[in-house]
Amino acid sequence: MISNQRVAVVTGSSSGIGLETSLTLARNGFLTYATMRNLNKSENIISLAETEKLPLKTLQLDVVDDRSVENAIRSIRAESSRIDVLVNNAGYTVNGAFEEHAMEEIKAQFETNLFGLIRVTQAVLPIMRRQKSGIIVNISSAVGRFGYPGGSVYVSTKFAVEGLSESISYELEPFGIKVVLIEPGVIRTNIVNSMVTAKKSQDPNSPYSQLMQKVVRSLERMMENGSSADVVAKAVLEAVTTENPSLRYLAGKDIESWMEAKRSMSDEEFYKMMKENLK
Repeated sequence: MISNQRVAVVTGSSSGIGLETSLTLARNGFLTYATMRNLNKSENIISLAETEKLPLKTLQLDVVDDRSVENAIRSIRAESSRIDVLVNNAGYTVNGAFEEHAMEEIKAQFETNLFGLIRVTQAVLPIMRRQKSGIIVNISSAVGRFGYPGGSVYVSTKFAVEGLSESISYELEPFGIKVVLIEPGVIRTNIVNSMVTAKKSQDPNSPYSQLMQKVVRSLERMMENGSSADVVAKAVLEAVTTENPSLRYLAGKDIESWMEAKRSMSDEEFYKMMKENLK
């Protein structure tokens, strides 16, 4: 390894945003550890890395497992002696009416999307503090800024990630560590197909059934015009190669228009617009 080569760690790299981000960082000279819960899903990224002769390695890391996180970070530190970039990307979407979510479903969503991010970040921070440099990139979402029907649990995790990131940015700045939020809009990945729906909300007799059907149809329409995952990867690359990165980066034309609407509208007007989109 080149002595001054920067080291990046990306969680949830088996597909979608994580895969594209890992490849983009490796293509731009970062020694990239593409981590994932299930290494059986690493064939695609390994094949691409070998074909392009990229400085990329795959590593097992399950963000909800303390020991898995500790072992992965310990292994990276032993092998590379430093971590310059951490991209917290691992996560999934749970859908359904709030009343119908079982507590176990809510806890599972928070365990991955929020506590998983916290677990990995806390494992990496001592390394970054010692080297007096580093950048934490948290993949948030457009809905880290506003809610939508059927997304209360998922949205809550992203609001939490936003608040956490903004708060720790003050704490970490004295140690030379930057914190960045990437806020994607609708990205054309398998997120709709892999979306978890609350069991009770799958019942056609649910009092929320018609609303949830409208939500799913609206998401499917937005997916047709969604951005590709490389839009997010490029935003990550910009953030980690800029001397003074911004706290927030929007990723996708749709979120740019949504945030403009959010800024220019009253809460009542924005609420009305969201309802109109469900028709």
